[in-house]
Amino acid sequence: MRSRPATALFAACATTLAPAFNWAEEAAATPTPAATVSEAHEFMDRAEARLFELGVRAGRAGWVNLTFLNDDTDAMVADANDALLAATTELVEASQRFQNLELPPDLDRKLRILPQLLDMPGPKDAGRRKELAQIAAALTSKYGKMKYCPPSGPYKGKCLGQSEMEKVFSTSRDPAVLEDLWLGWHAQGAALKGDYARFVELANEGARDLGFADVGELWRSRYDMPPEQMREEVNRLWEELRPFYLSLHAYVRGRLVKKYGPTVVPPSGLIPAHLLGNLWGQNWENIYALVAPPQGRVEDLTKALLRRKTRPVDMVRYAEGFYVSLGFPPLQDTFWKRSQFSRPRDREVMCHAQSWWVDNPEDARLLMCINVNAHDFLIVHHELGHLHYFQSYKDQSFLFQNWAQDGFDEAIGDTVALSVTPKYLRQIGLFSAKADGAETDMQALLRQALNDVAFLPWGLLVDEWRWGVFSGDISPADYDTVWWRLRADYEGVAPPVERTEQDFDPGAKWHIPSNTPYMRYFLAMLFKYQFYRGMCHLSGHVGPLHRCSFYGSKAAGEKFRAMLTLGRSRPWSEALRAFTGEEDVAAGALLEYYAPLRAWLDEQNRGQKLGW
Repeated sequence: MRSRPATALFAACATTLAPAFNWAEEAAATPTPAATVSEAHEFMDRAEARLFELGVRAGRAGWVNLTFLNDDTDAMVADANDALLAATTELVEASQRFQNLELPPDLDRKLRILPQLLDMPGPKDAGRRKELAQIAAALTSKYGKMKYCPPSGPYKGKCLGQSEMEKVFSTSRDPAVLEDLWLGWHAQGAALKGDYARFVELANEGARDLGFADVGELWRSRYDMPPEQMREEVNRLWEELRPFYLSLHAYVRGRLVKKYGPTVVPPSGLIPAHLLGNLWGQNWENIYALVAPPQGRVEDLTKALLRRKTRPVDMVRYAEGFYVSLGFPPLQDTFWKRSQFSRPRDREVMCHAQSWWVDNPEDARLLMCINVNAHDFLIVHHELGHLHYFQSYKDQSFLFQNWAQDGFDEAIGDTVALSVTPKYLRQIGLFSAKADGAETDMQALLRQALNDVAFLPWGLLVDEWRWGVFSGDISPADYDTVWWRLRADYEGVAPPVERTEQDFDPGAKWHIPSNTPYMRYFLAMLFKYQFYRGMCHLSGHVGPLHRCSFYGSKAAGEKFRAMLTLGRSRPWSEALRAFTGEEDVAAGALLEYYAPLRAWLDEQNRGQKLGW
C-alpha cells in the first residue's frame, strides 16, 4: 500500500569509499582536552559533509541494485552498507565528547539526531557488521525476485511477481484461485526466515553499541518524546479509532458472508485474509463492488483512465499537475529521464513503489511498475508527495534534510491523494461534468474508508510484531504464531489455512525484509486528515469536509510548503502547530471526515455482532 522513500537517510547504501578519518581512534590515541563549542561546530560540519557524500553515492548504488537485481549489484550494496554503517558508528561514538556542553539549539538537535539515523545499526565488530550488510542486501534482493508459478488453474504457465499478484487480487473473486495464489506468494517468504532471524540479532547488537536497548527502541526514539511515551500515544490513538474499525469490519464481514456463504466467511468470526482484495489484506478498497450501498452511482476511475487510453507516464503527469496547481515547482528533467514507471522486459527489478532522492537535490526519481487503475492513480499522487517534500527542505543543512517525523513524510502525498475527489477528477476531465450529489456521498466515504480505516490496525500491528521481535519477546520459533495472533486481535483477520512455524508470513511483505519502519503509516493516516482539514480551511472550502478538494489553491499550497521547508530542523509538534494550530497527532479530523459514514454503518449493523 505504502512505501517509504528508498533514499531515506541510510536506508540505501553507498559504494565503498577510501578509508575515512577514524574519529573514535584518534580520540582514544591521545589525551583529549576539554571539548569546546567551537570544536563541536567543526566536528558537525565535517560529519555532515562526510555523510552527504556517502548519501549521494548511496542513492546511486541503491538505484542500480533495485533496477538491476543480480548478484553483482547485491555485492555492491553489501560493501556499501558495511562502509556506511562503520562511518556512522564512528561518528556517533566521537560525538559523545560534546554531550555535556551547553550548545546552540540547532547544534544540540543535530547531535541528538545523529544516533537515530540508522534503520539498520551495525555492530562495531567489522566481521559481524559486514555479515549484517550482506544479509540485508540478500533479503532485499530475494524479495525483489520473488515469484509464484501456479502449477494449475487460470494462471498456469505464468510466473507472478508482486505487481502481477496485486493486480489479480484486485479483480479476482474466485476463492479457490485466490487461496492458491495467497499460499504460493506467502510460501516465498518462508525462505527468508533464517536470514531474518540472524539480521535481527546483528542489528540489535549495533543498536546496543549506539546506546539503545534494541532496534525497536532506536526507532521509537525519533519522535521528540521518550520511546515508551511514543508507544503509549499509539495505543491511546488506537483505542479512539477501534470502535469505528469494528463497525466497518462487521459491515464488510456481513456482505462477504452474502457473497461467499457462512462456510467460507464465519458470520461472527475472523475474515479470511485472501478475500479482502489485497495480497496481504491490508486494505479493502478493491472489494468495494461487493459491499457498496445500492443507492446512487459513482463513476469508476479505473474505467475512466482506460477509456482515455492512459499510459503509466500520463498517471505521473496527472499527479505532477496537482502539485503544480498548489505552487510546487515542476519535477526536473532528470526525473522523467531516469525514473522507472513500468517493468522492463529484459531484467529483474523491484516494483514496490518507492520515491528516491538520488543526487541531492537535483535527482529525484520514482521507482514503480504502474498499473493503470484507480489504486495506482492514488499511489502515484502519494509518491510524488515524498519528492516534493525532498525539494522543499533541500536548503536545510544535511542532518535537517529529512522529514519532521516519518509520519509526516507519508502523510504529505496521502493528503493530496485524499483530495482526489469527484470534483477534482471532473476538473481534470476524467469524470463527466456533473454537479456533486449528496446521494453519492456514502459511496465515496465507504470506498475511502475501505482504503484508510481498514488499514489502521495493519499499520499498527506490523511494528508491534517487529518491536516484540527486536526486544526478544517474540522468538523465531513463534514468529508466525504471534503474527497471526496480532492480526486476529487487531484486524479480525485470519489466514485461509492453518499456518505453522515452517511459515514466515511477515516475510511476504516488503517492509519486513527491507527493514522499513512501519509505524509511520499508522501515524500518517491520522496526520493526513489533520493536514487535509487544514488545507481545506485555507482553500476556503464550505460544506462537509469529505467533499473538499483544494486543487488549485495557492493559499493552501503556500502554507503547506512553508511547513515542509522546515525539514527536521524543528520538533514535529512545532511544524504541525504552525500549519494547523494543533500540537499533537489526533483522531478528531479523521472522525469528523467520516461522521456521516459512522452513523450509516451503525444503522446497517443494527442487530449484528461487532467484533469476533
